Amino acid sequence: MAGGQSIPGGRIDAHQHFWKYDPVKDAWITEQMSVLRKDYLPEHLEPLLQRNGVEGCVTVQADQSELETSFLLDQAERYSFIKGVVGWVDLQAGDVEARLDFFRKFKKLKGFRHILQGEAKRDLMLSPAFKNGIGLLGKNGFTYDILVFPDQLGFARELVQEFPDQKFILDHIGKPYIKFRKTSDWKRDIDSLAALPNVWCKVSGMVTEADWEHWKPADFIPYIDAVVEAFGVNRLLFGSDWPVCLVAGRYEDVVGLAENYFASFSKEEQQRFFGQNAIDFYQL
Repeated sequence: MAGGQSIPGGRIDAHQHFWKYDPVKDAWITEQMSVLRKDYLPEHLEPLLQRNGVEGCVTVQADQSELETSFLLDQAERYSFIKGVVGWVDLQAGDVEARLDFFRKFKKLKGFRHILQGEAKRDLMLSPAFKNGIGLLGKNGFTYDILVFPDQLGFARELVQEFPDQKFILDHIGKPYIKFRKTSDWKRDIDSLAALPNVWCKVSGMVTEADWEHWKPADFIPYIDAVVEAFGVNRLLFGSDWPVCLVAGRYEDVVGLAENYFASFSKEEQQRFFGQNAIDFYQL
């Protein structure tokens, strides 16, 4: 179903990206992902949001630099539909407290993320320097997006457990191996992580973990079932992961997957999933 179905209340796309393509900075974009090797900017996303009844978005860092944070804040200043920014700051730096104090003045800056999935040290998030940075986020009013592969979910649980007053959110349901239909270890770790009340979860990024050319809507049902059961509807957020999702489908396809799955839920539950939970988590 193309995304056009009316959902009560304001819809928010809680996870997408912008960039001006640079082959050095964006070396993670492989030849197989060549559709992403161009600029993706607010003027490209805005008509997609309008066609799918989405009122606003949260834009998330894709590069590990403060220049990236400044770039996203600049876009948010220019486009009112960008409701929040998840930027990057060096959480391990000696001056991280001063940097967070600086960033507090930007009202649309809601939180930070580090691309932990790409770190050779799989438990980097448990290092003293990283945890020092995490410990400073809450007092400055910032959230933290957890981007990990399934092998790191146990470390993520340790981190979340150590900071019970910090708001965390798991990106892309922890990136399960949907293409290979693997669920058991991932589901066990999701259940364990979701038992901690200060962590939420984005139902996003699923099509890129599936078979890009041949996925079917049914492929995702066991994974969405698992996060609904683990987190409950009140801690789940819709995200498109645009433009990364374009390697495996259209924006409308991603919206349609979520609409179809949640069609049998109450209007209030749909409203929470498609918008209110994002507003509450990120204080939009």
